[in-house]
Amino acid sequence: MNIFDTFFNIPVLIDSFPMLLRGLVITIALGAVSIVLGLVAGLVLALMRIYGPRILRLIACGYTDVFRSIPILVLLVLIYYALPFVGIRLSAFTASVVTLSLVSSAYTAEIFRSGIEAIPRGQIEASQALGYRFIPSLVDIILPQALKIVIPPLTSNCINVVKDTALASVVAMPDLLKQATQAQALAANPSPLIGAALMYLILLLPLVHLVSRLESYLNTGKKR
Repeated sequence: MNIFDTFFNIPVLIDSFPMLLRGLVITIALGAVSIVLGLVAGLVLALMRIYGPRILRLIACGYTDVFRSIPILVLLVLIYYALPFVGIRLSAFTASVVTLSLVSSAYTAEIFRSGIEAIPRGQIEASQALGYRFIPSLVDIILPQALKIVIPPLTSNCINVVKDTALASVVAMPDLLKQATQAQALAANPSPLIGAALMYLILLLPLVHLVSRLESYLNTGKKR
């Protein structure tokens, strides 16, 4: 067999396309849920670390340090295979979402923290002098400015979350990679794996370009 029959076998790709498409849908769903949960939890952790009392700051700091240090695959295996020993059984989808959200929120918290701390603290004091309370000044003044700063790194983090969904295949999650490996085994041909790689490219490459354009746009705005 030549290289095209081995890696780009069109009949095999056509036959495996429905399986790959089902896996892609699951990958997108898994990534979307994990991203949303990670964004919400990350923002809460960042606010705890910046504005919370000492005990909350310590908790937020410890959380971000721990979950940025644990490999995602190790954490996923622990959640899916170890928790049943204490009576906690999670589906493959739930275990994957929990794992990705825990890690994503830790990185997101640091991104939000850096963006919020880049805004002069005097702006909150000035807003309070004008009659704003803390929460309204945070929502109306600080967070909108911080969001402009953190959009590029947040987008990069979202891309990483989607890529990390491939690890869910370890716990029999029928995501894109798992479906591709099954299709490859059925066809005795690696073409489905190439098809899965192309689907990841189609899904993520536009987001990569979006990050570059956002960074260029924001840098241009700063120079004006």
